[in-house]
Amino acid sequence: MVTTSDAPRAVFGAADRIRTSLPRMSQAMVKIAELVQGNPVAPIELSITELADRAGTSAATVTRFCRMLGYGGYLQFRVALAGELGGRGAEDGWKADLDRQFAAEDSPEHVLRTLLSTHAQSVEDTASRIDLEAVERLAARVWECRHLDIYGVGGSAAMAAEMQNRLYRIGVQCHVWSEAHDGLASAVLQDERCVAIALSVSGRTVEVVDMLRRAAASGALAVAITSAQDSPLARAADVTILTASPNPYLQPGDLSTRPSQLLVLDLLYLLVAQQDFSTTAARLVATRMAVSAHRRTSPSARSREVSA
Repeated sequence: MVTTSDAPRAVFGAADRIRTSLPRMSQAMVKIAELVQGNPVAPIELSITELADRAGTSAATVTRFCRMLGYGGYLQFRVALAGELGGRGAEDGWKADLDRQFAAEDSPEHVLRTLLSTHAQSVEDTASRIDLEAVERLAARVWECRHLDIYGVGGSAAMAAEMQNRLYRIGVQCHVWSEAHDGLASAVLQDERCVAIALSVSGRTVEVVDMLRRAAASGALAVAITSAQDSPLARAADVTILTASPNPYLQPGDLSTRPSQLLVLDLLYLLVAQQDFSTTAARLVATRMAVSAHRRTSPSARSREVSA
């Protein structure tokens, strides 16, 4: 995996970055570089998918190409190019148009624009990396499994808990484990009829990796949801679903990762719910009715009751 730390430090223009990075590029990335060198406005005019098609490669490769050059993603690369072609340096264009680390003097408008741009790019990058066939197969396994373990620590644990709540309401037997001792005890009880999903943006959270490895050793289908394809978590998994990498210009970094995790979990949940739609619908109605007495009646509903 190439990170922004691999990018050249002494040059700032996109053209210079491409030229100095060419020796380290894969054959697929070289195709993108040649396309951009021959037509510098192509990234500004084309979406990431269109540029990938034009270069004969994939959207995921375009994203890796941008990150090798030191940009957070395709959107940042486009902004930098637009700034250069408009007569501004890439650094100035970045600061003026898109994003930088939050500072005490930042206005609420700037903070909102930064978050909106970052979250939108995170979701777009994640969508370009998702293997839909793999997620569809995973959804079928989750629906049929005897038990589902979900592992996560910190912010990922909160996302895992949300997923558990949704799946449990449609009848999937699942538990979330954020503490290693409890999670390992559950993992060792899994078998080939079970699924284990581990969430870690970096893919290097030791507790999460250990829990997934133990579940895999017990026979469960091991699934990693991470931004790092070459991480220990991904290597421990049978199936890896990639999310967007954290934006290095936004601190704390997890601000840019939660939307991408949520997109993957939303997609998986809905595909699981589709496995037996009539059963899912019936269970959702039953669980909604079970808690309906604990919801306050709205003023409009009370007025209708009185008029009746």
